[in-house]
Amino acid sequence: MLTIILSPNSSVPLYEQLYQFIKVEIEKNRLQANDKLPSKRSLASHLKISRSTIESAYYQLQAEGYIRSKPGSGFYVEQINEKLHSEKPEPNISYAKYDTQKPYEYEFKTSGIDINHFPLATWSKLSREVLSEKKDEILLSSHPQGMNSLREEISQYLYSFRGIQASPEQIIIGAGSEFLISLIIQILGRNKTYALENPGYPKMQKIFYSNDVKTIPIGMDELGINISELELNDINVAHVTPSHHFPLGIVMPISRRMDLLNWAAQSENRFILEDDYDCEFRFTGRPIPALQSMDSSGHVIYINTFAKTLAPSLRISYIVLPKNLLKVYYENFMFYSCTVPSFEQFTLYKFMHNGYFERHINRMRNIYRTRRDHLISLLMNSKLADYIEIIGQNAGLHFVMRINNGMGEDELVSSAKKQDVLVHGLSEYYTSTDIKHIIPSIVIGYSAIQTEYLETCIKRLEGAWI
Repeated sequence: MLTIILSPNSSVPLYEQLYQFIKVEIEKNRLQANDKLPSKRSLASHLKISRSTIESAYYQLQAEGYIRSKPGSGFYVEQINEKLHSEKPEPNISYAKYDTQKPYEYEFKTSGIDINHFPLATWSKLSREVLSEKKDEILLSSHPQGMNSLREEISQYLYSFRGIQASPEQIIIGAGSEFLISLIIQILGRNKTYALENPGYPKMQKIFYSNDVKTIPIGMDELGINISELELNDINVAHVTPSHHFPLGIVMPISRRMDLLNWAAQSENRFILEDDYDCEFRFTGRPIPALQSMDSSGHVIYINTFAKTLAPSLRISYIVLPKNLLKVYYENFMFYSCTVPSFEQFTLYKFMHNGYFERHINRMRNIYRTRRDHLISLLMNSKLADYIEIIGQNAGLHFVMRINNGMGEDELVSSAKKQDVLVHGLSEYYTSTDIKHIIPSIVIGYSAIQTEYLETCIKRLEGAWI
């Protein structure tokens, strides 16, 4: 149907306004040859004008050769000679694309998961159950914080596996960590100074920058984020990854955790943003409770995601607010709708409630542990063994490999790419440009490469680096 704003008060008759509109649409090829025009009756009803006005416009267009009439069928656009097209050529605009780079045959990336072991059959079965049982509810908006039943499941999971005692009222579900961190910044205020681990996750810097807050990179030592640097820089909020630092792989010990909590407790305006992004995958020793579980003063905001445990495309993450920040959230930010569709929330609730999530985590932990062990074994029995040191391999889905073969980091990365293997240098994750002191190192994310391909990958890296 054609929609045009007609002006009854104009000196130009209505039929001529309609005629000019259709003429331009044809000349600009928005109405193309053989397109059928709306019937006179339907267009008159749509535009709330008389049929005689439509007829006058159509007959004028037909007389000039823009349209033709088919008896009993209606009016159709004629093939117009290109010379009649009077518009200027559109400028040649290059639109940026998200990622046009051809993927490498093998990619040691930290953002991937093993999609081959996603429990698709179970997820599909639960999805069908939701469509059948909740056909009305999935069309309605959920609570701004997310479905209460799903928040209850998350609350129970956090208590059982992370030692966190949090009520469902403290949990907010959102579509991805980016949205939730932006919400946290609004709750805490943009007038605060935020600390980011250096090195750290590059996207985090962009998220904070886009929210117009001051950020300061804080260095790391062998125990984690440097507490003295937090003090010196008058930091209000520290974003940390204590369970498995990204990308160094440091697991923050109890002594540094206590130091960090003591730092936060010294002022009511200090907070810790604990990013527990891949805490489920610890392969050595006993599970380490979350930093939030040790917090007795209400200064830790906990954030986690299902991106690593299930799939990034689900876009389901959550935060746990300390009770002293709930009042701020309730008074100022409850107007935000939940950004996760009810359908996905119901399905995830069933997945957790019926025990599938716990079984899936246990299964994937075993798969990833076996893959990590096989990869490290291949490396230590390869021609690279005398030149490498592996660190941060006891938790998470990546580790750092220091390489002392005389090649610089850029050369290591580029030579691997020539073998069709994508790797990332450690220096890519530093904010500071002064990184000359860093030993050439490669960050190895192994979760997205199938175990049977690892031997081929190592052979190619041997060819690149030896």
